[in-house]
Amino acid sequence: MTPLPFKDDAANKASGTPLIFEIKGNSLDDGPGIRTVVFFKGCPLSCVWCHNPEGKSVTREIAFDARVCIACNTCLGVCGPKALSRENPYFIDRKLCTLCFHCVDACPSGALSRVGNDLSVADVLAKILPDKPFFDNSGGGVTLSGGEPTLFMDCASELLKKLKVTGIHTLLETCGLFPFDAFERMLLPYLDAVYYDLKIYDREGHVRYCGVSNEKILNNFKRLVEAAGCRNLTLLPRIPLIPDITDTEANIRAIAGFLKNLGVSRGAVLSYNPLWFEKCAKIGADAPFRADPAKKTWIASERLRRVKEIMNEHGICTI
Repeated sequence: MTPLPFKDDAANKASGTPLIFEIKGNSLDDGPGIRTVVFFKGCPLSCVWCHNPEGKSVTREIAFDARVCIACNTCLGVCGPKALSRENPYFIDRKLCTLCFHCVDACPSGALSRVGNDLSVADVLAKILPDKPFFDNSGGGVTLSGGEPTLFMDCASELLKKLKVTGIHTLLETCGLFPFDAFERMLLPYLDAVYYDLKIYDREGHVRYCGVSNEKILNNFKRLVEAAGCRNLTLLPRIPLIPDITDTEANIRAIAGFLKNLGVSRGAVLSYNPLWFEKCAKIGADAPFRADPAKKTWIASERLRRVKEIMNEHGICTI
């Protein structure tokens, strides 16, 4: 396959070609077995608690990890627009930064890093295929995640096709906001499993906390339940638990009732992870709920147990 050209972020978005912000091997949390996870950059939602904030924008970014910085100031000397300063709240003035990446190239410690890389399907495959023995021996495979892979149907479809030719198990993690007809034609035939996030059932709450209506997300899930019944596809709805937002009894009962009405008997609840605050700081983003203690701690085991009880009351077995 001829590598896809990556010229600039505007061209990437216009042509539907993605940036990849991470390829993570040896993952045990993103599907069965040992998996390699490909993270696509860009998402149609804007969840205020996003656990991968570096994956929200389709454009390149620079991350700064203050814990790794050795304060050698090499980067300061190569920054033409003078966007770097110890006086800046997040070290980088994003309004001045031109994303030339000279500072990243000069940084000896890796404190400065690129977020979003130009990788063709061939490039991604070259990183994945050496892991195939681990997939074969563990029942694992490749997971497409993000961000949101369905923003880039052409590239995701080509990648999935190549993976299926080699006999690799394929899984998609999705927020559910995509054109279903294109998804059914381009991605679904090459998927073994779909992990589908259902965050907030109430439409107004979804708009408030995720930036968009959930109407299409719910409708797409209904259609996917029907499609899964006609093929050998594992469909797993997941509820990410966010304190006082998605983990409320009203929201859990509404989602559980929605699943029960569709005949879905299995789901997953994702325990809250407060480490996203650190990720926001790395990309210079002001994290909401900074002053909320509940958002800065791991979810209590009692709360997690109660959520699972509610799901079980509706006939939904949680994993």
